[in-house]
Amino acid sequence: MTRPAPRPVPRLTPGPAPRPVRRSARRPVRRSARRPVRRSARGSAPLVAAAVAAVLLLAAGCGGRATTHHKPGTGHEQAAGSHGTLLAARDESGHRLRDLPAAEAPAVRAEARPDTEGGWNVHLTVERFRFTPESTGGGALTGRGHARVLVDGREAARAYGPWFHVPAGARTLTVRLHADDHTVWATAGEPVQTTVPLAPSATAPASPPTTAPTTAPAPDPTPDPTPSTRTLDIRVTGSTVTPAPARVEVRKGERITLRVTSDRADTLHVHGYDREAALSPGIPAALTLTADRTGLFEVETHASDLVLTQLVVR
Repeated sequence: MTRPAPRPVPRLTPGPAPRPVRRSARRPVRRSARRPVRRSARGSAPLVAAAVAAVLLLAAGCGGRATTHHKPGTGHEQAAGSHGTLLAARDESGHRLRDLPAAEAPAVRAEARPDTEGGWNVHLTVERFRFTPESTGGGALTGRGHARVLVDGREAARAYGPWFHVPAGARTLTVRLHADDHTVWATAGEPVQTTVPLAPSATAPASPPTTAPTTAPAPDPTPDPTPSTRTLDIRVTGSTVTPAPARVEVRKGERITLRVTSDRADTLHVHGYDREAALSPGIPAALTLTADRTGLFEVETHASDLVLTQLVVR
């Protein structure tokens, strides 16, 4: 009996050894990457809330009227208002330009009419603008301010209303609009202004034609010296004006004497009337005028550039 041949036993070849699991290296990485993120998020929440609160406080404080930097009796300074864009350019008097878009910028037109007593009466027509003499020296707010009057290229007066007078002898008149902080309203980098030529023939009024000789004497234009004169005493010490500058109500035709004592050499000037008086240190100077023109007229000093008072003639 023949035995069957034994089956061959398969040989097992060893495979690659399995890689060890690095659990100890994996867990520290996850913990170190996870925990700092959570801690920083929790720690930054109070800082974010504080920053938001600070922004809200600043926004609430910036919504009101621009700060007033200049009041009567103090020097001229520019306000840091947010209306318009304050440019580096300046006009010939040193006032910076405040630029506005054309749709928001004001406009001005001027009409000059010969006055029967000489010079011109000028009427202003403005758009998107109103005169605010009560807030002169305050912040720059769109559509508010005053006008500067330039005669033959030189600044001669300010206008706080639509009417003012220009003396005889001028050839050109320029009216430029300013903000309350004395910056110049502008658009596209150009000042908002108008220029009017003044005819040389209007420097002296023409005599009215006569049909027959007159025997009666012409009326004396000199004011009657009999009416009483009101005196305003003002003292200037450094940059302090005493009493504090304010508006003074004056009746048309009333005589006013401004008696000013200054601690320095200066020049007293009444705008609109173009009357001046020299000031010597410690010596009272008197300037008397008849209020024969209605409107608001500013009294100031030239060298120290101080507003002493404002005459309101009605």
